[in-house]
Amino acid sequence: MTHEDCSRFSREFGTIVDVEDAVPGGSYVLEVSSPGLDRKLTKAADFERFRGQRMKLTTREPVNNNRHFEGKLESFENEKLLLDLSAARKNKKKMRPQEGDSSRVEIELKNVEKANLVPEI
Repeated sequence: MTHEDCSRFSREFGTIVDVEDAVPGGSYVLEVSSPGLDRKLTKAADFERFRGQRMKLTTREPVNNNRHFEGKLESFENEKLLLDLSAARKNKKKMRPQEGDSSRVEIELKNVEKANLVPEI
């Protein structure tokens, strides 16, 4: 969704509201926005839709002694996410794998506290 899409919808919907006199008194504020490039992921459908995308997430309980992850969502099956952490680790020294670390991590959806897409520009 682009800025122009939001503008067009606002104009068209505003016209309909005005013509139909849907708001008594005619005074209202119409705000139209998109979730943004770093949109929140909250439902299973969000994770299914954005397979292959980079994301940051925080877990409720630690996974492999960590609660903060950034990586590419490789798959989402049976309410479990499989993240490839290798792309994020190349750019962040603090996330370098320690001995025995895997470049992939599996996280149960019910353990996800917060998740957002990471824009790749």
